[in-house]
Amino acid sequence: MAQDLYILGGAQTDFARNWAKEGLGLIDMLTEVLPATFADAQVDPHEVQVVHVGNLAGGLFSGQAQLGGLVAAAEPALVGRPSTRHEAACASGSTAIVAASADIESGRYDVALVVGLEPMRNVSAKQAADNLGTAAWAGREAVDAEYAWPALFADVAEEYDKRYGLDHAVLGRFAEIAFANGTRNPLAQTRDWAFPEGSFAEDDEVNPLVEGRLRKTDCGRITDGAAAIVLAGASYAAEWAATRGLDLEQLPRISGFGHRTDTLLLADKLASSHDTPHLFPHLHGAIHDAYQRAGISGVDDIDVVEMHDCFSITGLVTLEHLGLVEGGKGGEVVRDGTIERSGSLPVNPGGGLLSAGHPVGATGVRMVLDAARQVTGQAGDLQIDGAHRVLTVNVGGSFTTAVSFVVENTP
Repeated sequence: MAQDLYILGGAQTDFARNWAKEGLGLIDMLTEVLPATFADAQVDPHEVQVVHVGNLAGGLFSGQAQLGGLVAAAEPALVGRPSTRHEAACASGSTAIVAASADIESGRYDVALVVGLEPMRNVSAKQAADNLGTAAWAGREAVDAEYAWPALFADVAEEYDKRYGLDHAVLGRFAEIAFANGTRNPLAQTRDWAFPEGSFAEDDEVNPLVEGRLRKTDCGRITDGAAAIVLAGASYAAEWAATRGLDLEQLPRISGFGHRTDTLLLADKLASSHDTPHLFPHLHGAIHDAYQRAGISGVDDIDVVEMHDCFSITGLVTLEHLGLVEGGKGGEVVRDGTIERSGSLPVNPGGGLLSAGHPVGATGVRMVLDAARQVTGQAGDLQIDGAHRVLTVNVGGSFTTAVSFVVENTP
């Protein structure tokens, strides 16, 4: 990268809340998360020079577009600042961070606010599924499915099985690890859930099939929530640190990123990768772009991964694109404990999307915020000892968009 980007602070809402049941919506999410973000970052909102917003479907869920203006309505100090909304399905928040980073690296601005948000529980489950389904190719895929995304990721699972073989026990164990991690997270959607025996097994009564071979606990949640961070360039961050008696090197920073996009139709993506080592070569490329830009050799230099697991199969596939194992070998690191909190590469210590929740526009921002807290030892009950460098991997649609960041605070 041309320069590191410093994460001065941030905040997220409680992902277990149902905002519609409280009579609240988008503006209320913003008026809660923005003051908390500025307080955590110790930044006066007047200091912010540019705003980037990640959101998939505010127009569908809330009938509200022009979210840049809504941010200014929530925080009047931001009136007059340039503000743009970014949409890349579930990677919307990460693309907003990419854009903010480019603004700072270009020298145009020194301080950026990035906020991601999505209210999703204000409509029926079917309507929510239809709204989210707009991130697939409308009229071309999942046309007969009641729920588009379980159907499409069930297709990913089928393709995985054809190429490598797939034991549901691997998916079940991945989900079980995620939900166990989520019990430690005070903001996780499922932190208080109980799972009876058979919840992660091929048990049609306790863990029924949803689509294809994917079962209830293989599937992510419909979630309400927002997350925000303040990013700064080196000059502003150095001044900010000095006034607090800190060295610049003590601040968490984004040292590398990768951002790639493939064609929209899942079937086309899978067909084009038949003769390659990976189901999704562009995902592998985005992750390795992040390694290269951060100046590291690969996954061996990573301490923790914050990884996209909207479905258990998404998590398994992503594991195999990190450089950790070859295609078809992800089950080995799920079974042997590598990705558990006590393992050599902990994955999603806060529960990931499966357990923490997945308010679509907020997810990529939440990942980077959690990474910043990990590398500065401020993750509370989620803290992994010795975590100095975290990789985030956020995907949008059927792996259509892939965004990865390296966040570090190396001694």
